[in-house]
Amino acid sequence: MIPDVKTIVYATGLGGGAPHVFRYALSLARKYEAKIEIVCGMASFNQYSNDIAEIYLGHDETEDFHQQARDRVKLEIEKQLEDMCKSAIVDDPEGYQYVNSINVIEDSPDLAILQYSEKIMADMIVMGTHRKTTRRGSLLGSCAFKVVHESAIPVLLVRIPEGFKDLPHKSDAPAVLTS
Repeated sequence: MIPDVKTIVYATGLGGGAPHVFRYALSLARKYEAKIEIVCGMASFNQYSNDIAEIYLGHDETEDFHQQARDRVKLEIEKQLEDMCKSAIVDDPEGYQYVNSINVIEDSPDLAILQYSEKIMADMIVMGTHRKTTRRGSLLGSCAFKVVHESAIPVLLVRIPEGFKDLPHKSDAPAVLTS
């Protein structure tokens, strides 16, 4: 039976290879007429910073302060993800129509990817990996390793070439498109 791919989770931490990996997700979305759900995990503030803030601000003000900070960071990440996608497909602006949603989830990246993929019943996960060799010879980063071994659906790992740079602020790539 040929798989029916309708929903692709593109998982990213917005590293330098993000555009390269996104293009693979876009290629698959075109081929299968699928939608791309972008997922980025956002780590929570650690307990130490929370404890320090409570000393000076009190509990309620600390909660408000941290919520405002999380909201600002989340909005900035969402904007960066949208800009990265549009920049990655500057030669094909219509490709952005395949992006269904951008999801910044406050959780560890691996759990954000796995739980969101399960929640939306995704058909495939596309994510990048770079060469990280340990004594055991593993070529996967820890997030990719966890996702590959825990996912119930296929995971396409896209190798990010050594030294790859594609974002406008890091290379001579074209400026980000504005709508």
